[in-house]
Amino acid sequence: MNASGNLARLIEGIACADTRLLARAISHVENETETGWAILRAVRGQLGHAAVVGITGAPGAGKSTLVSALIGAARSRDRRVAVVAIDPSSPISGGAVLGDRVRMEKHSGAKGVYIRSLASRGHSGGLCRAAARVIDVLDAAAFDLIIVETVGAGQAEVDVASLADTVVVVCPPGLGDEVQAVKAGLMEIADIYAVSKGDLPLADKTEHDLRALIRLRPEPRPSLVRTVAQHNKGVAELLDAIDRHRRIRPATGPSDRVRRLLVTATAAAVADVLTGLEDPVLEELCAALAQGDLAEREAVGRAAALAADALRPSSSLVRSPARTSP
Repeated sequence: MNASGNLARLIEGIACADTRLLARAISHVENETETGWAILRAVRGQLGHAAVVGITGAPGAGKSTLVSALIGAARSRDRRVAVVAIDPSSPISGGAVLGDRVRMEKHSGAKGVYIRSLASRGHSGGLCRAAARVIDVLDAAAFDLIIVETVGAGQAEVDVASLADTVVVVCPPGLGDEVQAVKAGLMEIADIYAVSKGDLPLADKTEHDLRALIRLRPEPRPSLVRTVAQHNKGVAELLDAIDRHRRIRPATGPSDRVRRLLVTATAAAVADVLTGLEDPVLEELCAALAQGDLAEREAVGRAAALAADALRPSSSLVRSPARTSP
């Protein structure tokens, strides 16, 4: 089959959510192949159906167990669910360490469910570079709910807020000062707090502390749901809270997500180019900045101009072979 025929088959597979073809299409997108870029261009006009929900929180918070329970709750309401689980990268292969997917194994292959693990590949922020593009492919496949589970995130790792319509921060009891753990970063992005492992003794204190913090937030304030995912308690209520938030949140659309993607992809492309750029002007800029002869703001402007020149197809500047976003 020629390249155009293969592309058409993959796009058709996305449209009908054929799991085998969907997996192949996502692999092309994740690996930034020419076919992957063509797929993204083809599906951009078909976005906006899915509710995108980010699930984030500290390592060990119970995110994967909660996601597994949410899959079951959504399927009981006849919703088609896709999960993008961001896993740490293997130091040997660079692929995803499938810890999160293992916990969702009972749903793997089930009708109306698609689960994909993506390697973080060293990307900070709890996500990976391909996450936004993979979400677009799954949206084009007409899933009703796309759940994005981040790598165990610290308070500064809040990238999921730029991708998700609703952000759920999972807060387990017994991890020390929960309030300090969330207030500087995750506190600011949470639309919903899910107190996980709500049957443990310290869950009452965690819920009390979070409600005190929520009162400090401006309207609309985050909601709070107490869950025991292993026993399916509070999970339906969490799904209800997600639905309520989607109804009241400011109107957004595919163009908003594409704008966020463009900003993020441009920043990544500039970083890639400058990292591998072999140009004496860049070396002079670095030297001048290091010696205090040039203000950082001016140096950044000049470096950005160099990157813009290097990204032009006609550029004569020498670049590294590292992949960059178009």
